Amino acid sequence: METLRQRLRSIDQKGYKAYKAIEGTYRFPAFTLAIDHVQGDPFAEPSKIRVIVPRAKTKLALKWTDTRPRRVRCEDVLVRRVHHELRQWPLRARGSGKSGLVLIDAPGQKVLERTAVQVTDETITVCLSVGLPAHGRRILAKEAEAIFFEQIPSVIERAVYGLRDEDIRPAVELADQQHAIRRYLYEHGLVAFVANGAILPRESGVSDKPLQRGAVPFQSPPELEIAIPVPHRAEPIKGMGIRKGITLIVGGGYHGKSTLLQALEHGVYDHVAGDGREFVITDSGAVKIRAEDGRSVASVDISPLIGALPYGKETTQFSTENASGSTSQAASMIEMIEAGASAFLIDEDTSATNLLIRDGRMQALVAKEAEPITPYIDKARQLFHDYGISTVLVVGGLGDYLDIADCVIKMEQYVPFDVTGEAKRIAAEMPSGRKAEGGESFGRIHERIPLPGSLNSQKGKKAKVATRGRHVIQYGETDVLLYALEQLVDDSQTRAIAAALLYMERKGWLDGKKTICQLLDAIEEQWDRQGLGSVSFRKGNPGELARPRRFELAAALNRLRTLRCIKQ
Repeated sequence: METLRQRLRSIDQKGYKAYKAIEGTYRFPAFTLAIDHVQGDPFAEPSKIRVIVPRAKTKLALKWTDTRPRRVRCEDVLVRRVHHELRQWPLRARGSGKSGLVLIDAPGQKVLERTAVQVTDETITVCLSVGLPAHGRRILAKEAEAIFFEQIPSVIERAVYGLRDEDIRPAVELADQQHAIRRYLYEHGLVAFVANGAILPRESGVSDKPLQRGAVPFQSPPELEIAIPVPHRAEPIKGMGIRKGITLIVGGGYHGKSTLLQALEHGVYDHVAGDGREFVITDSGAVKIRAEDGRSVASVDISPLIGALPYGKETTQFSTENASGSTSQAASMIEMIEAGASAFLIDEDTSATNLLIRDGRMQALVAKEAEPITPYIDKARQLFHDYGISTVLVVGGLGDYLDIADCVIKMEQYVPFDVTGEAKRIAAEMPSGRKAEGGESFGRIHERIPLPGSLNSQKGKKAKVATRGRHVIQYGETDVLLYALEQLVDDSQTRAIAAALLYMERKGWLDGKKTICQLLDAIEEQWDRQGLGSVSFRKGNPGELARPRRFELAAALNRLRTLRCIKQ
């Protein structure tokens, strides 16, 4: 500890690069401080440090981290506590650029596995970013000393050593309950569960916090209500269960259809207590599918949905730099089947209509021989039968889908009603007049093998991999655009995706033998065994990563314009 103090004082008022002298590890009375990487400039990305606390000296009992969901929840609680304590201090000290900033990768409403705090049986490691203070490019050692010897020790004392059983118990018990509901879904053939009393609407289009005023608490239709027993609670949790198969969400505009679907989209992640959606739980393999004009597609067999195109262009290995609405959505469906999806979440508003439906009148006007698209209405049932993939579809004007639905939920002023019986009666009394065009089966899914060179991080003479917010990854010479990935919910997930792509490239995993599915399996195994940060090549602690699902990682890989594939 005193060594750090002496080093800081010895470099006071020197040029900024002299800060490099403080890199190293220092023992403080309550923790070990590791200064892993010092920024080269006060305007550059802040320096990376780790604070390593002996777990045995804290109140965090081993029982609270004896399962993976519990460990992740404890880490989440600690991240939030550290973030809260950091906010009690002035945001920045005196100086230039990022001088005085002390930050942690703070979470939002969802609970994600992060590298910001890492808990093992022996230690609790807190990863921080620190803007080392300077005036111009002259070191301000006294301000740096205040950060290392006053602010950080105080934050660790309050956030980590101040943790008590009563702080951690409710969060861990909620994690146990959410995990129990996910297990119940799997064991009872359900896609999703929405608890009675849930608050689905969000505060605004740019806020993920629950709407505080005017929100209608969710109440399941009696016909769809189920009761799920959960630990730490005498009574089961009641709410609406959505079974596997084909479910329609219908209703007038602004009555809550898309709000319900969005809640289901984000229900693949756990939420914090008080969010309103903490008991909206969706199968973790459910994927939102939408049209995405302009995206690239690499050798995807979209023939189950789109046959040979005009001028003899085949679709068994379809590639394009500029996909249309229908080809982009068809490609996304096939790619997500390939990645292992268990359900598709689709909104009519963000879909290519010609991929969803071809009504009887259009069938009469345009013969099937002249229409390469086989609409999803004729493939959804086959997809469930052949691959076990369910569909939850929001429709406002596609009444023909009543013919294939297993369940129809009508939203009326944010209240759900089970209208399956009425929908079937209407379908029987008012035939659509259309003919099924889907054939006898969905069609074979061919796994693809990415070719060596598909991942190329070189830009000029150097590797260049960086993220710009949540939706853009610069990978070498190209940008990977992720705006259509509605279940990508955190900038740190995007950083983890970028790190995983670079890891696969540098480890030579794209060897012309591994399929995309095998690559996804390998990355997930790597994260499970060695931790999320094990794929990072960045200098300093990997404290700003959050775990993405395999589906968003697959989506990013598939949107690389340098991707080249062959069939397995």
